Amino acid sequence: MPTTWVDALLHKTRQKEVSPYPHQAAFLLNNPVRRALAKPARVVEALGLTGSEHVLEVGPGPGFYSVEIARRLPYGRLDLFDVQPEMLTKAGRQLEHAGFYDVGFTTGQAAEGFPFPDNTFDVAFLAAVIGEVPDKPACIRSLGRVLKSGGRLVFAEAFPDPDRMSVRELRDLTESENFDFVEATGNRWHDVVRFRKTDRS
Repeated sequence: MPTTWVDALLHKTRQKEVSPYPHQAAFLLNNPVRRALAKPARVVEALGLTGSEHVLEVGPGPGFYSVEIARRLPYGRLDLFDVQPEMLTKAGRQLEHAGFYDVGFTTGQAAEGFPFPDNTFDVAFLAAVIGEVPDKPACIRSLGRVLKSGGRLVFAEAFPDPDRMSVRELRDLTESENFDFVEATGNRWHDVVRFRKTDRS
């Protein structure tokens, strides 16, 4: 069992199977340098929020994007879902510090399904997450269940994430599960890829 952030990162690097980014090293994800370089507000703009949506953020980690999302939902709601309760605790602190308290926190494995009713969410957002999910098709199917018809599914992928998925891989994974490809923006360093849920069977 990893006890320090160094141990945790080395453990993830040595594992052959997919695994989540260790919560012990969360400070490496949520720091001023990364925030200046990655510009989370710019990524969140791609969600196209109008302010009243119900948004599901899967794998928020320590809340790097969560505050920016909550800021754009004055009449909506944000729910966070993560396999590591420690990450949800860290994200919760970030949100409370920024003055956002009406946020949902749920722990679980994305590959095992989301414990929300059908047609709950307008938007689902996954940043550097889907590559760490053991059963990716099952995760996408479950997202399709909890998203409303026409709901948006948005992925953000970036270097140097070792589990980064390409636009082509995301399309192959997602379009077979009743999602239409909308747009991909970015460059060799990062991608934001958007899909829309359809009603075809």
